[in-house]
Amino acid sequence: MTETENRILQLLLELEQAVNSMANANPKPNLLPIFARLDELASQLPPDSDPDLIHYLRRKSYQKAQLLLQGVKAS
Repeated sequence: MTETENRILQLLLELEQAVNSMANANPKPNLLPIFARLDELASQLPPDSDPDLIHYLRRKSYQKAQLLLQGVKAS
């Protein structure tokens, strides 16, 4: 896994945690900075990166991207 992919995975895990905490959080977490950072990191991926990862990130399929980076088969 490249450094950029690792940073994307860490950010996806942070996003998952923030989303899971929303039901009880007051104030609600601001997810916009996470989305912006994910877009920024996705744009830094080299062209020879996994095409599925690039596709998932472009389509905002963050759960699928996370599973792919964790080595879990996404359905």
